Amino acid sequence: MRLGRINRLVAVAASAALALGLAACGTDDAAPETTPDESPAAAPSDDESQADEGADDAAAAGTIETESNLGVHTIAVPPESVVALDNRSFAILDEWGVELSAAAVSLMRPDLGYKDAGIADIGNHREPNLELIVAAQPDLVVSGQRFTQYNEDIAALVPGATVVDYSPRDGEDFGAELKRHVTELGRIFGKEAEAQADVDEFDAAVARVQAAYDSSQTVLGVITSGGEINFAAPTEGRSVGPAFDILGLTPALTVDDASSNHEGDDISVEAIADSNPDWILVLDRDAATSANSGETYTPANELLAGSAALQNVTAVQEGRIVYMPQFTYLDEGIGIYTEFFNSIAEAMEQA
Repeated sequence: MRLGRINRLVAVAASAALALGLAACGTDDAAPETTPDESPAAAPSDDESQADEGADDAAAAGTIETESNLGVHTIAVPPESVVALDNRSFAILDEWGVELSAAAVSLMRPDLGYKDAGIADIGNHREPNLELIVAAQPDLVVSGQRFTQYNEDIAALVPGATVVDYSPRDGEDFGAELKRHVTELGRIFGKEAEAQADVDEFDAAVARVQAAYDSSQTVLGVITSGGEINFAAPTEGRSVGPAFDILGLTPALTVDDASSNHEGDDISVEAIADSNPDWILVLDRDAATSANSGETYTPANELLAGSAALQNVTAVQEGRIVYMPQFTYLDEGIGIYTEFFNSIAEAMEQA
């Protein structure tokens, strides 16, 4: 029996005893009427007591249930030791002040506080040191995207930990997947309000573009990588592609068997120019990777300005080129897309 119920029953018994004592000491005078406020509280019903006990048990347990790409998980919250491997999660967790025991620090954008926090660096996805995950004794491992290939290995190495992966799923609406990701992380770390704010800001940015966009105008996506300008296909193209579906953009060019890799599709600049887009959306991959490698590179705006084949394209002549945030390739989370969409909206509102 819970303490709350015991206290209530004791209170009722005490009130009854006091009433009997007063009756025994009374006179022949009529007893004063009792107002409703003076009446003792009724004992709780069995159903009410069971409901109270159930709520108490849930609070004491401190668990939530969440479904990730790896199944349904019951997680003790807040998790005490957290390992983060998912590039879409780093900025979110950093903003929320979540402490990490270990992480793929080498994959992080350089402006995050985690970079200088002395966190054990598991390395990037090419040659990770998974033993550092074991040393961290995690309760929770936030995996995803580049580290998805190691999910089974990690689960085997730390069987006592919960491994979650909220990477966007194939065939699902990309925008909805970004919102699912931040929402579930918010539930795990007790940041539901902050997660909802991220979702609301994302939705507002989408609505802003849709209000400003003239669907008769065509849009083309490109990726600059290794000093080359490559085509980023609608839907499939890395980072840029999902914007077409989320925002309802009209493609200037489509191809069969489009690629989703970081280099885009090997379509000639001349073919890109022939599509004559009204708008060009750009992912500068080199701008992100050089931030961690220190390598020199030619910025995307210089590559586009220096391409003779593109000089007669409407988007170039009208200055209708919108660049994704510098660290997009190292992040790709909901905040990056919110920033990008607001940049598109601002450009379209001013066009």
